[in-house]
Amino acid sequence: METPPQLTVGRLFSSWQADVPALLVVVLLGGLYGWGVLRLRRRGEAWPVARTVAFALLGLGTLVVATMSALAVYDRVLFWPAAVQNVLLDLIAPLGLALGDPLRLALRALPERGAARAQATLTGRVVRLLTFPLVSTALVLATELTIYFTPYFETALANNWLHQLMYLHLLLAGSLFVLPVLTREEALPAWCTHPVRAGLVFVDGIIDAVPGIVVMTHGTLIAGAWYLGHAPSWAPDVQHDQQLGGGAMVGIAELVALPFLLAILVQWARTERAETVVLDRRLDAELEVVRATPAETKTGTSTEGPDLVRPWWETENSEVAQRIRGQR
Repeated sequence: METPPQLTVGRLFSSWQADVPALLVVVLLGGLYGWGVLRLRRRGEAWPVARTVAFALLGLGTLVVATMSALAVYDRVLFWPAAVQNVLLDLIAPLGLALGDPLRLALRALPERGAARAQATLTGRVVRLLTFPLVSTALVLATELTIYFTPYFETALANNWLHQLMYLHLLLAGSLFVLPVLTREEALPAWCTHPVRAGLVFVDGIIDAVPGIVVMTHGTLIAGAWYLGHAPSWAPDVQHDQQLGGGAMVGIAELVALPFLLAILVQWARTERAETVVLDRRLDAELEVVRATPAETKTGTSTEGPDLVRPWWETENSEVAQRIRGQR
């Protein structure tokens, strides 16, 4: 393996290398998403530009940076680029993809039969189990710890195909948690309301920092034999390099928790606003019924017949009934 030149600030931004398998994944995901958006437009349906931008730039862009930038050029001679690379793949890229809401796009763009099959898959037992919040959070944590504290990572450094599989493993593990939480489809149990989701994101942010803390404070070198054997003369001490990587993991994990939480809060506010509009429309319709009801019916009496049953808005204790009584 050829040793790359000393990593400088300039080379951090200018060093790139092609990664064909990763590029194929990016093209495939981008092509499918673009097909969905175009299909909706041809039917005269709109799709938010902001979601497309988030999917393309934050989602696919992060995949490109993680697998083809200087992080990929130097990940076999320095630990910290590999650590940053892995965090981008299991935290930042899934967040960007999820903000694009590809699940909802797929269900809207697919033909009726294909959409039904996709919906059945999303609500199937296996997917429900893997995306259950506690299970998906545990999978992300287990993935990180398995990579760094088993021979997995060191073996992947020596085997390119296993390295590619590790990329995919990280991306899928992160997506199992993020995609269901941010999608507008009902991919989570009914009790996972927006306040619950905000709490889950907060807890997940704490848990995501655990691997970085462990890496940063771990006394034993991770993939030590590999990095000791491949460290160039200009590289920092291997132990210090590992501490830098662990610190970067903690920093990125905590930084990503804020926009993730903000996305949940924005989604929550929009849902509340939409529900308020629906409720107001229902109230307006019910009030029209009240105003159109004859006076004797409102009081429950009639001069031409026996007492009538009191109207529902006088007997029920629902929010709609209370608001109607308050406006009469």
